[in-house]
Amino acid sequence: MIQKPSRLDFRDKVAVITGAGSGIGRALARSLAARGCHLALADIHAENLTATAANLGATGIRCSTHVLDVAARDQVAAFPAAVLAAHPAVDLLFNNAGVAVGGHFIETPEADYDWLFEINFHGVVRMTRAFLPRLLERPDAHIVNTASIFGIIAPAGQTHYSASKFAVRGFSDALRHELDGTSVGVTAVCPGGIATAIAESARFAPTISSDVIAKQLARSRQLLRKPPEQAAEAIVEGVARRRPRILIGTDARLAYWTERLLPTRYGALLKRFGM
Repeated sequence: MIQKPSRLDFRDKVAVITGAGSGIGRALARSLAARGCHLALADIHAENLTATAANLGATGIRCSTHVLDVAARDQVAAFPAAVLAAHPAVDLLFNNAGVAVGGHFIETPEADYDWLFEINFHGVVRMTRAFLPRLLERPDAHIVNTASIFGIIAPAGQTHYSASKFAVRGFSDALRHELDGTSVGVTAVCPGGIATAIAESARFAPTISSDVIAKQLARSRQLLRKPPEQAAEAIVEGVARRRPRILIGTDARLAYWTERLLPTRYGALLKRFGM
């Protein structure tokens, strides 16, 4: 059984962050850099990565950027070597990349369902598989997987997203139990409504009209309000405290307790709130 300090110290560690080009990923990069953590930033969009790296300011840390599609097996398998060419080791893995699909199950093309799962779940598993041997070599390492409030509750219209995020949460919990006693900890993050661009970049079923999409996006903007910078600070502080699960926002905490108290009956309550 490896004994670790009560708090995880980020200074001079190396963190890999996927989805680092925007939203929570970009905010995580800035928060970790401010704590003296070196960064390997990954995103599918090169221009967004450049903007994130420029946004770090004069922090004095090493920062490498890597264009990466977490849905591509070959790219993920080759990624650790690329990171280790720029950094001496890897201590932290933030599996943050994620996408959304709009529409009910019967409306959603199979290709869109598969696309979402390849990124939201299989991307997490592939990245973990690729980096876990390196993490186990470190004296104090951590894996942080971004699930969601919809990995706790499952509203109508979220069959694809909820299924992927429930899977991330289950994978994280089981992996944490498997790694108990090693140098690697595991945290599942369940954010509520964070003001990111995930809704705007979502795919929508072809049968959904533009008017309905516009209404859904307007509703999303009402729900996605918490600044990503606040979410990132909560994540980093929670990881520092080695918390196994981090709920971000009052909505996430309410969802957690609603599911605990009404595990099969909360659907009617969600409808009252327009979900």
